[in-house]
Amino acid sequence: MIAISSAQLDAWLGLFIFPLTRILALLATAPVFSNAALPMNIRLVAGLAISFALATALPAPPPIAAGSWLGLAVIAEQILIGVMMGFALRIVFVALDVAGEMIGLQMGLSFATFFDPNKSGETSVLAEFLGLITALVFLAMNGHLLTLTVLAESFRMLPVSTTPFHAQALSSLLSASAMMFSLGVLLALPLITALLVTNIAMGVLARIAPALNLFAVGFPVTLALGFIVLLLSLPYIGAAMESMFSRGFATLELVLRNAAG
Repeated sequence: MIAISSAQLDAWLGLFIFPLTRILALLATAPVFSNAALPMNIRLVAGLAISFALATALPAPPPIAAGSWLGLAVIAEQILIGVMMGFALRIVFVALDVAGEMIGLQMGLSFATFFDPNKSGETSVLAEFLGLITALVFLAMNGHLLTLTVLAESFRMLPVSTTPFHAQALSSLLSASAMMFSLGVLLALPLITALLVTNIAMGVLARIAPALNLFAVGFPVTLALGFIVLLLSLPYIGAAMESMFSRGFATLELVLRNAAG
C-alpha cells in the first residue's frame, strides 16, 4: 500500500499552486491575453496547461502548506509579481491609446465614441483602431510567445520563495509608466503637426475672408487631412510599434531584475 504523508501532499500542491497564481495573474493583466473577447475558462485552461508544462522544470518551491498563513502570503506575492509583469507590458498598449485619443481630439473625432468592454467605458474610434492594429502587430511579432518565454524565465530570476521581492521593482514600474505619455505624443506628433499647420492656415484664411464660414469649412478639411496623414503614416507605424514593444520587454526585464535585487 502506498502511503502519502501530508508533507508530500503539501509539496506537490505547492509545486503547482504557487506558479499557477503568477501565471493566472499575468494572463489576467497582460495585453492580448486579458482581452474581454477571450473567455475566462479559456484563460483558466491555458494557465493550467502552462503550469503543468513548467512544473517539472521549475526550482523546488519552499516546503510550506499552500493553505497556511505563510502559504497565502506566498500566493499573494506571486499574484503581485504576475500583475507587475502584465502592467509592464500594458504600458506600450496604453501609449497607443494615448496617441489615438490625441489624434482623435485634433481631428475633431473625440465625440465619436463607443463602449469598450476591455476598459469598461467609452473610448474613441481612433484609439480603438490603433489598439486593434497594435494587437495584430504584437501577434505578428510573436509577442505572445515572447511573453510566455519571459514568464518562464521569471521563475529563474525570481523563484517562488518566502523571501519578499524588493520594493524597487514597484518604483521602477511607476517610473516607466511615464513612458506611455512620451511614446503616445511621439507617435501622434506627425498628425498633430499637420493639423496644427492646417488650423493656422484656416485662421489666416478667416482673417483674410471674414465672410467665410470657418466652422462649415474647417471641420471637413481637418477631418479629410487627418485621414490622409493617418493613411500615409500606416506603413511606418509597424516599425514604430516594433521599437515600442522592445522597450516594453526591456521594462519588464528591468522590473524583474529590480524585484530580484
